[in-house]
Amino acid sequence: MKIGLQVSSFTWPGGAAAIAPTFARIVTAADEAGFDSIWVMDHFWQIRGGGPPEAPMLEGWTALGYAAALTKRARLGLMVGGVHYRTAGLWAKTATTLDVLTGGRSYLGIGAAWNEEESRGLGFPFPPLKDRFEMLEETLRITHGMWQGGSGSGERFEGRHYQADRLLNSPQALSRPHPPIMIGGGGEKKTLRLVAQYADATNQFGGPDRLVHKFGILRQHCEEVGRDYASIERTNLNSIHLTENGADGSISPSQFVDLLGSWAEAGSQHAIFSIKSVHDTHAIELIGRDVISQIRDLGDPSPIS
Repeated sequence: MKIGLQVSSFTWPGGAAAIAPTFARIVTAADEAGFDSIWVMDHFWQIRGGGPPEAPMLEGWTALGYAAALTKRARLGLMVGGVHYRTAGLWAKTATTLDVLTGGRSYLGIGAAWNEEESRGLGFPFPPLKDRFEMLEETLRITHGMWQGGSGSGERFEGRHYQADRLLNSPQALSRPHPPIMIGGGGEKKTLRLVAQYADATNQFGGPDRLVHKFGILRQHCEEVGRDYASIERTNLNSIHLTENGADGSISPSQFVDLLGSWAEAGSQHAIFSIKSVHDTHAIELIGRDVISQIRDLGDPSPIS
């Protein structure tokens, strides 16, 4: 099993001036500890459950670019991008840029988005959900075209929401066949169908029973479209409070290994999580020392290296 760190909050001691050095310390510690991936949210305001909207939040692609210069092995991605925040061709170009600058370590995380308050607040158009799903599918088709061949397909794309005269992408991404595309969300009729058709990874929330159900729906969609279910990386997202002894409502490294085992048994191949008080990198170091070596053989191997 693989593990990933999601940095979902930037409310740390020291205020805005301390965000850059603290974030640098976190991503460096995770990379050195052996985490397989590092993620930030694609939000401009803090989201419900994470704090008030006024809490500090960094723009995602810029934050990943900063992390790119500080890390050597972990893949980097948005968990996950809101399709309406950027035009279709920009998604592939930005993920390609990150991939080139990291030596082939980017994900393209994307989804239909949901945060209407944030979008309205900052003046982003917020189309109806049906339109956002259409935009997502067109963006995925354009992205596949830009990642085709030596420097893209070069073809014209004509869709309902996007028109592109020439799908050119130079330099091309280093990841082969292209940076893995992760679609976030558990919608059983549309989202998981898009995963089966276009994506390389899926991300799901919830406990083992929910994971079993969602992965089962994905398998059905794969069968319907003729896609190899095993070619899609199955990931799950959660949050943990980890301490050495598991005191005060936290969990210990051994308890965390058990939890990871339950996720692996449910079908997850890549557990991604946020860590309470992550600015204190002790929990990251504990995972590197006491967890990672024990979980590599859990579950099915991921198709993404």
